[in-house]
Amino acid sequence: MAHIALTISGSDSGGGAGIQADLKSMSALGVYGASVITAVTAQNTRAVTAVHSIPLDVIEAQIEAVLSDLDVRAMPSWRPMRWAHCGRS
Repeated sequence: MAHIALTISGSDSGGGAGIQADLKSMSALGVYGASVITAVTAQNTRAVTAVHSIPLDVIEAQIEAVLSDLDVRAMPSWRPMRWAHCGRS
């Protein structure tokens, strides 16, 4: 299997940012991309019209599921997690 990276971010319905953009970039670099979704957005190239935050326990479960099975060697670090979006302040 290729090198594995994990991205933790929101999902962009328009495909230009968040998880979708990260996975496209990873694929272009020949990296297997795993993901943890922190929020689901309704957005396009002009606006974000809705955001639904994923509960922290679900985020933690996603992380555990990925790390218990895949040999993750890298994580993008340009976007720190905002705990306020995960039900913590």
